[in-house]
Amino acid sequence: MAKTKTTFFCQNCGSQYAKWMGQCTSCKEWNTIVEEVIQKEEKRNWKQTTSTKKVNKALKIAEIVLNEEDRISTENGELNRVLGGGLVKGSMLLLGGEPGIGKSTLLLQIALAIPKKILYVSGEESQAQIKMRSERLSVANNNCLILTETNTQHIFRAIEEIQPDVLVIDSIQTLHTDYIEASPGSISQIRETTAELTKFAKETATPVLLIGHITKDGAIAGPKILEHMVDVVLQFEGDRNHSYRILRANKNRFGSTAELGIYEMQSTGLREVENPSEILISQKDDNLSGTAIAATLEGMRPLMIEVQALVSTAVYGTPQRSATGYDTKRLNMLLAVLEKRAGFRLGAKDVFLNIAGGIKVDDPAIDLAVVSAIMSSNEDDAIEQDFCFAAEIGLAGEVRPVNRVEQRILEAQKLGFHKIFVSKFNKINHSNFKIQVVKITKVDDVFNNLF
Repeated sequence: MAKTKTTFFCQNCGSQYAKWMGQCTSCKEWNTIVEEVIQKEEKRNWKQTTSTKKVNKALKIAEIVLNEEDRISTENGELNRVLGGGLVKGSMLLLGGEPGIGKSTLLLQIALAIPKKILYVSGEESQAQIKMRSERLSVANNNCLILTETNTQHIFRAIEEIQPDVLVIDSIQTLHTDYIEASPGSISQIRETTAELTKFAKETATPVLLIGHITKDGAIAGPKILEHMVDVVLQFEGDRNHSYRILRANKNRFGSTAELGIYEMQSTGLREVENPSEILISQKDDNLSGTAIAATLEGMRPLMIEVQALVSTAVYGTPQRSATGYDTKRLNMLLAVLEKRAGFRLGAKDVFLNIAGGIKVDDPAIDLAVVSAIMSSNEDDAIEQDFCFAAEIGLAGEVRPVNRVEQRILEAQKLGFHKIFVSKFNKINHSNFKIQVVKITKVDDVFNNLF
């Protein structure tokens, strides 16, 4: 048996050191280096039996045969959209999110829905607890096998026996391998167990879905190398006090990272929200000042979101600038444009901005809706409920064009809006819109049109 020794790892990036240091030389973080006891043993294949493996040969790029990626449908439209069409065979998917947000519910729901042989490995819950959850989901699937195990060697022994089409691990932080003497959840264990699962996924073309815990800062717990080793990193977001959840891809080797999936948490599981505008636009009877509707895009999906603004006289000496779901620096820039180009005196006023529905937006096309909501709140004059906006604001006060404006206009028309404000410089080919398209050039024109 090999000699036991200790080594030092950075908890942030996973860099290894021979001795303790105050600062990590790779990621420049302080006090992140911890000591771990490791046991060096001969590395084996994920299979217990020895197997003959062919050696890959270098090919010219012209000789490489390009086959279309074979995907497994998850039977879940929102997840398929975010992944780019389904699970790619041999891919590693990591799902992160806050405790209690619904990660295990989502993957169990998917495991019960896929019409293939699924092995669901849980290191956190007993088989009886998972059975209770599956009864609550009201989905029956005899092809889904549940295994409660944390040792990877035992898991691979079960895999050889079952030979599943999809493997689900809940969660990667609970696994441990016999080849390293360190506690589950430590950097060396996470790195080693993920490497074993990656080797298994690539050699057998089996998709592996991992659940990952997150730190208090919102990053996935463990070394950063964990996110580099997997093919897809999904973030499951939402507020536990609200029923809506947002699924977005932070990394996707097989598709776009701009797509968005929206779910509603119900007593029977997660419901797919096919029309996101139902949750992003609040229902109200009367016209209220300080609200404006923006037409935005998340990947290929158009969304209508509600921008809420509140402008009030500053009670304290320094005016406050606060934004939820929107970049505060961009809000300050738009306030400066209103001050300089439109003559609004907002320097001595508090300005609060909120994107309804708990969504975060970085699309510059909502600039015009932000400006309109601020002007509406400042004047205490409501904007009509059937008006919406899709344009960017420049520093000179000009209204700039945005991409795929026709798709935004058609979405607004489909949802029953009567008027949409866009830039005059947008090239619109389609002319028979049922919705009235108002073309504007400067911020002043918006004020004159609305009030």
